[in-house]
Amino acid sequence: ITIDEVPLDWCFQPGVKLDFRHFADGYIVTPEDVEAELARIEHTLSPLEIVVVNTAAGAAYGQPDYLLKGCGMGRAATLYLLERGVRVTGTDAWSWDAPFYHTAQKYAQDHDPSIIWEGHRASMDIGYCHMEKLANLDQLPPTGFTVSCFPYKIKGASAGFTRAVAILEA
Repeated sequence: ITIDEVPLDWCFQPGVKLDFRHFADGYIVTPEDVEAELARIEHTLSPLEIVVVNTAAGAAYGQPDYLLKGCGMGRAATLYLLERGVRVTGTDAWSWDAPFYHTAQKYAQDHDPSIIWEGHRASMDIGYCHMEKLANLDQLPPTGFTVSCFPYKIKGASAGFTRAVAILEA
């Protein structure tokens, strides 16, 4: 799917925040981690909900070590969300995946190419969109908000810009 083909109904939906700030930088989030956080916030995912992931990276934005901060969503965790109908996700980190510095270190040890952009590559199985470098996720409640994130329509593009906005319920 290219950015000009993204269904607009994916882009204005109830939001769910998963708080993974407690995970170490470079940690790869698992389906079990997602399930535990959903249980903690007492929420069951519904199709098309927009899931945003609050990592430790948000607090480091603008700092020299920002690119090293935060956990990343693994392939299995991403597929967990997609199999439940989620089609748009977001993170406060510079990538949906773990910071590349940490991934490169793991690759140097194991030489396993499947760990490179594993969360991104989940879209090869189930199409989805994700947003990166979101701000102020720490100010959102776990639920009770709507996300508006309509992309610029760029023909044939694999990515685009959006002005992501969380609309809080009164």
